[in-house]
Amino acid sequence: MFKFENIANLKKEMSYSRWASLFKKPVIRNIFLVMFITLFVKVIGFLKESIVASSFGLSELLDTFYIAMLIPGFISNVFLNSFSTVFIPNYIAESKATNNVKSFQATAFLMVLGISLVFIVIAYLFTDVYISLIFPGHTPAYYALIKLQFYFLIPCIIFWGISSLISGLLKIHDEFKYSSLNTVFLPISIILCVLFYRDTLGNSVLALGTLIGSFANLAFLTFIAIKRKVLRFQKPDFKNNNAIQMLRQLPAKASSGFFTGLIGVTDQFFAAQLVVGSIAALNYGNKIPAFITGLIVLTLNSVLLPYFSKKVIDDRQKAYSNLYKLLKRLFIAAGIITIIAILSSDWVVKLLFERQEFTSEDTYKVSLLQKITLIYAPFTVCGMVLVNFLTSINKNKFMAYVSLGSMIANLILDYFLMKIYGVYGIALCTTVIGIIRSLVLLRFTINQGKLTIKNSI
Repeated sequence: MFKFENIANLKKEMSYSRWASLFKKPVIRNIFLVMFITLFVKVIGFLKESIVASSFGLSELLDTFYIAMLIPGFISNVFLNSFSTVFIPNYIAESKATNNVKSFQATAFLMVLGISLVFIVIAYLFTDVYISLIFPGHTPAYYALIKLQFYFLIPCIIFWGISSLISGLLKIHDEFKYSSLNTVFLPISIILCVLFYRDTLGNSVLALGTLIGSFANLAFLTFIAIKRKVLRFQKPDFKNNNAIQMLRQLPAKASSGFFTGLIGVTDQFFAAQLVVGSIAALNYGNKIPAFITGLIVLTLNSVLLPYFSKKVIDDRQKAYSNLYKLLKRLFIAAGIITIIAILSSDWVVKLLFERQEFTSEDTYKVSLLQKITLIYAPFTVCGMVLVNFLTSINKNKFMAYVSLGSMIANLILDYFLMKIYGVYGIALCTTVIGIIRSLVLLRFTINQGKLTIKNSI
């Protein structure tokens, strides 16, 4: 009996020792830190969505707000975030090679500011053409409502661009809690505007809430970066080798983000051809899947891109080994969470959204869309980890080709599946494309790993 108790105690001690040693690793501590902060931000975000849902339902105002957000959000996700993503590995390479980061920072900030201003001008000039071609057949009042909100959202492009770059710098310097916490200002701003200033702000309430929250994000990040002495400028050098490498990688990375972003635009285009409220239903149907994937992906993106960027410089073969272990664990964990989310989908949608203007019929519609979208959540999580890894080794060109193929396939499948299943067909198309895309990225990454091992022999 004594021996069995000793063995049991020994196993407990060994288990505790493994967990303790695991949490001693900085990357693991950072992942959990960012996860908890991201969870907090996501909860605030869901509170915002619940308030917006109860205030507007699946209304015309909400539809037009999502349309007005498409181009500014598209520019931010495709071009500005792409720039921030290629900035991180090349900044790390610069710091290890010459440590001339002051000049590199100045160069990067001038670039992102220039890109933001160019896209603001383009977005402003082509607004009328964009909304009439992509969303035809609506009333003049509908288009006027889109443009009213659109003009308030345009300045956000500059705020988002500079914020993404400062956030990247904070991640590189292991200031993960600040780079993760800043996004809480946006949902809080929208909540305050809807609850207290809805009558005053009228139809621009959601757009103005977004504008104020975006500026607050930038102000917070700038304050932290100055306080932590992360911002350090010197005369820009556009001939710097790593700056040139960054610029070379940007078109491929931006193209990848562009084609991927077009999938969402395509989905909303086809949804706009259906009954009013379909765009809003599609967006609400993606809230829970976005919460699950977003919580994990945002956490891992914040920590893993700087982590992989440093590891591939030191030991690329070991970096591949760490990647494969992480993917296996993530897929299992995300799969379990996804099954639970699908089984509780009806109850969750009813709890979060069904009140006032959001009816039981809306709950049924959104819940079914949510279940379809949830299926590819584990593939999305692992796919984004692969994207981060491939970005760290500058394989952006291949990802651009994959994104182009995904966009074309999505366009074709959207058309045919919408004809058969309506808005549910659009969600089904997104799920199928998402799974295939992640599997293609995995196959390519495995092949790259084999080449690394072959070249090291």
